[in-house]
Amino acid sequence: MDKLIIQGGAVLRGDVWISGSKNAALPILSAALLSEGLVTIANLPHLQDVTTTIELLGTLGVTVSLDEKRRLEVNTSTLKSLTAPYELVKTMRASILVLGPMLARYGEANVSFPGGCAIGSRPVDLHLRGLEAMGATIEIEDGYIKARSDGRLKGAHILMDVVSVGATENIMMAAALAQGTTVIENAAREPEIIDLAKCMNTWGADVQGAGSNTITINGVDKMHGGYYKVMPDRIETGTYLAAAAATGGKVRTTQTDPSTMGAVLLKLEETGAIITQGDDWIELDMQGKRPKAISLTTAPYPAFPTDMQAQLTAVNAVADGVGTITETIFENRLMQVQELNRMGANIVVQGNTAVVTGVDKLKGAPVMASDLRASAALVIAGLVAEGETAVDRIYHIDRGYECIEEKLQLLGGKIKRVPG
Repeated sequence: MDKLIIQGGAVLRGDVWISGSKNAALPILSAALLSEGLVTIANLPHLQDVTTTIELLGTLGVTVSLDEKRRLEVNTSTLKSLTAPYELVKTMRASILVLGPMLARYGEANVSFPGGCAIGSRPVDLHLRGLEAMGATIEIEDGYIKARSDGRLKGAHILMDVVSVGATENIMMAAALAQGTTVIENAAREPEIIDLAKCMNTWGADVQGAGSNTITINGVDKMHGGYYKVMPDRIETGTYLAAAAATGGKVRTTQTDPSTMGAVLLKLEETGAIITQGDDWIELDMQGKRPKAISLTTAPYPAFPTDMQAQLTAVNAVADGVGTITETIFENRLMQVQELNRMGANIVVQGNTAVVTGVDKLKGAPVMASDLRASAALVIAGLVAEGETAVDRIYHIDRGYECIEEKLQLLGGKIKRVPG
């Protein structure tokens, strides 16, 4: 199993390009199942979760081909199976996103219960209740969700009692080919939802209101397919900016979208960073200063994203002052704290809040990644620590960050991948 070996103390400087969004790419790949015509998806990040989803489409019999520019062509006319098997689904929660599209287009879907990061309960009940409201019959059998519909799904009024990105996406996709109109209330508002809606509309769907808490989908008879380019990854953008803040550096992220970054940039400015931006770039300059401690609470978009919480915990670990990090989305998402404390951080967890007292220096140590974003926090800590840090279980980081060691090397980070 590979490890990342980091020699701390380098100040990050330079430009880094941002990959396509993982959290937008996965539902868009699933939405390809809705289209009768050929689909081309551009700006796909080279990540394990994307590879797994492409493998899943192939297992269903869909013809997929990837060119040298990482544009994926998808032809669903060869589909021969309606079962998403446990072997693939066990590694990734987002695989449940094929449930809605398969059910809507083919009237049947068998999807194994999904896996992924161990960051707390993320029940699929909201997905299933939404599909049942549209007329689906769902049974849970032998670890599989078995969904059927007698003819086309029917439009429905669906009120979500909890904001859920995945359930919003699954119901949007199922509703695209349903008979009549579906209204989702208390829908998730994330930029990745907007990107999915834009993509579906480009391919022939009729989705209105994405980005607000009420989304209306007017069902169409069929979707024709076409070309779509995945949005930039806002979490990758925030991670490199956070690494610059922690090291006192100056980093410009390119090929990104500042309009999706509001809450994160606000908090990074509170650390004392000077932030400038253009249409497709953001620059953070710490001017060599130590960051100031900040406090934040995670909440659904447009508030501060849970996917950036661990990285800002690492910044706080070396900041001047005391900051509190409160996690309201996932109950197990402060797992990076134990490993940061092994590196000399002073963090006390009280329920779902981490109280972080900044220290002058972290010390390099062997640490273990417990989930995707916690692993990014450990890399940031390793960059600012004295001595050598070895980050184990980096298969987590490969699920969400494309070429992370190469990109950090370009910024002056002393980091390399070695066989475990």
